[in-house]
Amino acid sequence: MHIKKYTVASLILIALVGWYIFAYITQETMSIDFFGIHTPSLSIALWVVLAMSSLYISSLVHMSFYSLLASLKLRKYEKDFEKIIDAIVDAYLAKKDRKHSFKTPRYKLIGSLIDYTTLSPDTELDVNMENEKIKDVIEAINKVKNGEVVDLKKYSLSKSNQLVVQNVKNSYINKNITADEILNNSQKYDTDLCKYIYEDIAKTLPLKSIEKYSSFLSKESLFSILARINSEENILEISNDALIALFDKLELEQKDFIEISRKLSKSMAPDQRMKLFEILSDKNEELIEVYLYTLFDLELLEPADEILRNSQENEYLNFKAYRALKEHNQNFNIDLFIS
Repeated sequence: MHIKKYTVASLILIALVGWYIFAYITQETMSIDFFGIHTPSLSIALWVVLAMSSLYISSLVHMSFYSLLASLKLRKYEKDFEKIIDAIVDAYLAKKDRKHSFKTPRYKLIGSLIDYTTLSPDTELDVNMENEKIKDVIEAINKVKNGEVVDLKKYSLSKSNQLVVQNVKNSYINKNITADEILNNSQKYDTDLCKYIYEDIAKTLPLKSIEKYSSFLSKESLFSILARINSEENILEISNDALIALFDKLELEQKDFIEISRKLSKSMAPDQRMKLFEILSDKNEELIEVYLYTLFDLELLEPADEILRNSQENEYLNFKAYRALKEHNQNFNIDLFIS
């Protein structure tokens, strides 16, 4: 019951009861001793009014107290509801280390589930909802997915956040920011993003710029660089020393060098290719097989035979088998002998 309505109804009832007793029951007066205190003589109707007024005040205090408790409890639910909204927003934004504190048991369960769940808004989700926080986040996510550039600073996202990474990519693609601006300030951006930018510019930039930003070299960008050697478009002239310096930036395995040799077979001059892998095999004995592969692929049999003659009996058996077959006019692709 609303306190205002209760007060009006109580006052009317008290007045009617007092009037009825005074008008129709008795107009006598009486005095009451209250804890040894002698009260003045008052009308019985007035004493009834005072008693009912005391009851009204007591009940009013009682209702106000529980109304306050209910209000505080409701406030907890309202605050937890706002935190649930924040939890949903953070989940949509894929923030890391999400942990929200809730006061009410029901929201605590829902909130903990959201904090450890990955959420992604459906593209058909109605963005005309009443909650502005969720509405703004959904709109921002959809714009970034559609290739637009959005101001994400207010969300305090990490530089490695995928939404931030895609947003910077959009800005780069839309030419709002250059590769130099990103790579010269790489501490502000995610490492994988910098590698993506480097891989893109490696297809066109001169050797000087490629070497300048080589700390972002990846296998993908390396093969983009190799594809430019003596190519018809965006031709790149590069020495063996420069290539080896790039190789040293990566942790390449034997199979990677085999693929590099195979890639260079389409563009690099045979002499330079042979010399490159000769230098590499001198630096690392594990790459002798790559050198042998290159020699056989180039049909340079004499230096390959010399290596095989000076090897141990159980070394390079696949290449020895290839050479034996070749001596008997059995021509096979050297790639078949590479594990």
